[in-house]
Amino acid sequence: MNYENILSEYSNGITTITINRPKKLNALNIETIRELHEAFKHANDDDNTKVIIVTGSGEKAFVAGADISEFANFSVKEGGNLAAEGQELLFDFVENLSTPVIAAVNGFALGGGLELAMASHFRVASTNARMGLPETSLGVIPGYGGTQRLPHLVGKGRAMEMIMTAGMIDANQALNYGLVNHVVAQEELLPFAEKIASKIMRNSSVAIGKAIKAINANYKDGKNGFKVEIKQFGKCFGTEDFVEGTTAFLEKRKAEFPGK
Repeated sequence: MNYENILSEYSNGITTITINRPKKLNALNIETIRELHEAFKHANDDDNTKVIIVTGSGEKAFVAGADISEFANFSVKEGGNLAAEGQELLFDFVENLSTPVIAAVNGFALGGGLELAMASHFRVASTNARMGLPETSLGVIPGYGGTQRLPHLVGKGRAMEMIMTAGMIDANQALNYGLVNHVVAQEELLPFAEKIASKIMRNSSVAIGKAIKAINANYKDGKNGFKVEIKQFGKCFGTEDFVEGTTAFLEKRKAEFPGK
């Protein structure tokens, strides 16, 4: 599938999606969000793809925010629709995929860029990464889930400070906050993410998808995460992966999960 603003490549069970607008520091415009939705959907629907890695082209930016020129003249209604449609099409969509999504944060991850990274299931960063939600410096607030996901990841106080000051934190501070899981040199970022992906791929993709659903339930209003966990746990017993996993364990061999 051909895209104007992104690249999508598959290799050995991993689909790598790269935001490719280097002249705009990979800023998210409406068309890029639509293309990302299609790329994520295609990868998630592909039985061969076990892990998705999302990153930005070049060495300067993962995504340096939204494309402000697109919405500078929006009305109240248009602004609300922009946030609602973007959350549904991309950010909530990514968070709830059954295929694990790793954000490989290279350089600036600001505004919508950080929101995309936070919607991913976890994050690794290069040493030159800089992260922040600068929206209040533009007279607006994060609209793609930033005010909700950031407190979950770093705590309410730190999220309040980051959003109110509109400042950036570096990779080491992001690691200290728990915003990213690992920090590595720029040239090691994708190989490191792929190494984690290879560890994930040893396990049952069916079980991983159910684990994602159970974990996410804890952060949704009106959901009892424990009940969702019980239900998803029970469903595992009806899968071919469960039969293979338990049989392999008892036979003291490596499991070959069919993904069913």
